[in-house]
Amino acid sequence: MKGLIGKKIGMTSVFTPDGKQVACTIIEAGPCVVTQVKTKESDGYSSLQIAFGDKKERHILAAEKNHFAKSNTTAKKFIKEFRNFSLEKNLGDALTVDIFTEGEKVDVVGTSKGKGFQGVVKRHGFHGVGGQSHGQHDRSRAPGSLGNSSDASRVMKGVRMAGRMGGDRVKLKGLNVVKIFPEKNYLLIAGSVPGHNGSIVYIQK
Repeated sequence: MKGLIGKKIGMTSVFTPDGKQVACTIIEAGPCVVTQVKTKESDGYSSLQIAFGDKKERHILAAEKNHFAKSNTTAKKFIKEFRNFSLEKNLGDALTVDIFTEGEKVDVVGTSKGKGFQGVVKRHGFHGVGGQSHGQHDRSRAPGSLGNSSDASRVMKGVRMAGRMGGDRVKLKGLNVVKIFPEKNYLLIAGSVPGHNGSIVYIQK
């Protein structure tokens, strides 16, 4: 596995050589710094800990300052550990978008937008009552019966109801890397990725 920490910039569209327009998400991926190298001998498993985004001086703890000093870098805001990293890297090395290639398939992990308290039609895709007639009132978007006639008079676990929607960890698999801009550390990934503009995402292969 290989991967980077990135920040979602926004969306755009590009044209492929055959003239097809493809909607893409712009992600500022890296540069990330290797802040710890774990091995099977010392830690029981192999992984690479990378960090992204500078942290303000007043928010840095003494333990963090000492940890990042080992890799000769300033304190970072976001840290992610990738197990069984496929590239050989040393402490303090920088990772950029160069580890990916155009046309490669990647997985993107992010936190979806929070949408607050929503009803069953928006949250679960209920269709509601088809067509409104006289005297129907406001039942077209209601969830319907919640009980169970064959069991105790209670609402069973797992019944789809209204509630808070969004703010979940979402992983999209097999997204195509359309274009790479090394000078700006930008990745153009086909389709949309979870999260608002400015949110942190993880790109992994």
